Amino acid sequence: MHNTQNLADFGQVEREEAGLLLSTLGTSRDHTKHFGDRGVSVEFNPMSGYVFLVDEDYNVAIMNDNILEDFHTCPNCGGEGVASEFREDNTDECCQEYADELNI
Repeated sequence: MHNTQNLADFGQVEREEAGLLLSTLGTSRDHTKHFGDRGVSVEFNPMSGYVFLVDEDYNVAIMNDNILEDFHTCPNCGGEGVASEFREDNTDECCQEYADELNI
């Protein structure tokens, strides 16, 4: 099953998470730096259970506790995580170089 933006495919928990994402966007709890302000959609990945925001440039933002953060994926090895934990969780050299490029 593929990711979906169709709210009819979201369960109650996923709709509540979507509401939290949208109500956090643009507030003091929004710590995104790479997430855009155009073409923003809510998306659900039924395989992982994650609900997240995606912009027209495919930047992703996800809740980490009560904070909205950028979610990054290393283009070389696929290491991934929220900005505040990316370096710690992804110690491969390519991930560290990617983090340097993003200044995270």
